Amino acid sequence: MAKLGFLKAGKRWLGSPAKSASPQLHARWLTSRRDILRAQRLRCRTFSEEFGIRISPFGVDRDRFDRHCLHLGVEDRTTGALIGYTRLLPGEAARSLGGFYSRNEFDLARLAELPGHVVEVGRTCVHPNYRSGATIAVLWAALARYLFTARVDYLIGCASIPMADGGAGVAGIMPGLRERYLTHEDLRVVPRLPVPAALPCETGGVMPPLLKAYMRMGAQIAGEPCWDPDFNCADVFILLEVNKISRRYRDHFMAKAG
Repeated sequence: MAKLGFLKAGKRWLGSPAKSASPQLHARWLTSRRDILRAQRLRCRTFSEEFGIRISPFGVDRDRFDRHCLHLGVEDRTTGALIGYTRLLPGEAARSLGGFYSRNEFDLARLAELPGHVVEVGRTCVHPNYRSGATIAVLWAALARYLFTARVDYLIGCASIPMADGGAGVAGIMPGLRERYLTHEDLRVVPRLPVPAALPCETGGVMPPLLKAYMRMGAQIAGEPCWDPDFNCADVFILLEVNKISRRYRDHFMAKAG
């Protein structure tokens, strides 16, 4: 369940604080139990709403990887609300766990010999009242700063494509991804559960915002998507070689990160 949670703009959660008139956004590392619990609650609500499922009766999305991850959040200083989040699992921590989270969905054998420092990103989500783009820009700037300062060589993870349309959107999106962004066959992963065949939709499918952002940054897809029947979505494996991030994005993110 390495999901990237983005609901449609304008959708409001009952009982959640409204967006402040002049939000002041900043990113920081979440280290206290209280902050990580806030993040787990944000994750649970976002993914439950987006995929129409009940993740937890306790309103918390957590797993055994959380305690080994770095947790990055974005807050609105005017309200104190946590409104954006992602987590990072460094390679050395993944080895102590028996592998990265995404190995639950993909056979990563061909990536076992990636040189250098590999980090997995996942569980990215943004509060639906803060979908203007500013939140993800602040989050991405902080992430980019970490990648460069920690000398990360590769960023890996999964980006989700909803399948509420029966997979027509996935069928429409994948040909373009294969043509423009597919890795060399030596760096391909194998989905443990392939996506069921479907006819592409007439519009060709709309690429999810985060998947599009990854491609613009210089990321590639490492093969065919995996079907996640619990969430009824297709997960695409992302591989980003950090030193190949486009200069435009590198300069933009580093300027925002100061």
